[in-house]
Amino acid sequence: MRPLVIAHRGASWDEPENTLAAFRRAIELGADYVELDVQATTDGELVVVHDPVRATLAELRAYGRNVPTLEEALEECAGRVGLAVELKHPHRHRRHRPTERTLAALAAHGVDPDAVIVVSFEPQAILETRRLRPGLRTVQHVEYVPLRWAARHAWGAGFEESKATPRRLAAAQALGLATAVYTVNEEERMRELAALGVTGIFTDRPDLLRSVI
Repeated sequence: MRPLVIAHRGASWDEPENTLAAFRRAIELGADYVELDVQATTDGELVVVHDPVRATLAELRAYGRNVPTLEEALEECAGRVGLAVELKHPHRHRRHRPTERTLAALAAHGVDPDAVIVVSFEPQAILETRRLRPGLRTVQHVEYVPLRWAARHAWGAGFEESKATPRRLAAAQALGLATAVYTVNEEERMRELAALGVTGIFTDRPDLLRSVI
């Protein structure tokens, strides 16, 4: 099977990352999934943005930041494309219950559980997702987490591109893990990873990845 085409923060080669325009473009280009980063503002709004947030939603928008809320992103994408939802810094934002509220928002929008992958660097977010929505697929980024832990608690392991060696990918696959690699924008590397049988590839260029695989 070919790898899943996961548009990294949307089609961010063409449009500003984590914006509705980037998500629309990814859908137009035929991505299987749109990846979006969710975290909380200081006043508890769930927003789609990668960099650390130290402001209210109103302040972000007053500064000219084009930051959609999670609700706006779901209204744009739900039912049109798969969603790879990365929970960014959920422990830092824990008083706003980002994991619980993100999962509730997905359910409220009627998103098919088979069209969702929950992604995080933080093991606690994976455990909480598994507790609250055991049917959802989860990807534990393994930058700082052992593969064996991921194999016990997650559906898949996420590898930073430079560390996605054939040996590490094979080790994850031998443990029964799906494998995802981020962020891959070069054609030769896409072909190599597809030949290694990875489950999904995060890319800023979903159109290129589709043409390659």
